Amino acid sequence: MKIAIGADHAGYRLKDEVVPFLLSLGHEVEDVGCSCDQSVDYPDYALPVCDLVTSGKAERGILICGTGIGMSIAANKVRGIRCALVNDMFSAKATREHNDTNVLALGERVIGPGVALEIIRIWLETPFSNGERHVGRVNKVKQIEEQYISQS
Repeated sequence: MKIAIGADHAGYRLKDEVVPFLLSLGHEVEDVGCSCDQSVDYPDYALPVCDLVTSGKAERGILICGTGIGMSIAANKVRGIRCALVNDMFSAKATREHNDTNVLALGERVIGPGVALEIIRIWLETPFSNGERHVGRVNKVKQIEEQYISQS
């Protein structure tokens, strides 16, 4: 699977641990930055990751900032993105099974690398359940997106 990844200055250290982990699992990685602790703006890294996912050049995306909150907010402004901020393994599984998320947001200052890598592993391995109620709910989210984003 091809995975796009991006981080701001508060998440680049965790990103630098995640990239080799993804490669070790056999995934292809597109790293859009950043690679230092100089202050940058998280939307500048969320958008390229989301563009790669929505264009089909990447199947999934991972975004990392200090808390994951800013990245998840920015990502969810992009049509076609369903991003979840995840801090535990149960949510990692549920967000794939129930919500068919295509972008994962993590907070370097919230979770350590061990938890982060396990969240990522579970999130990548868990398929969307395709159960009727979950498909219907995801479709409703898509309808809301079309209605409100197209008005802007």
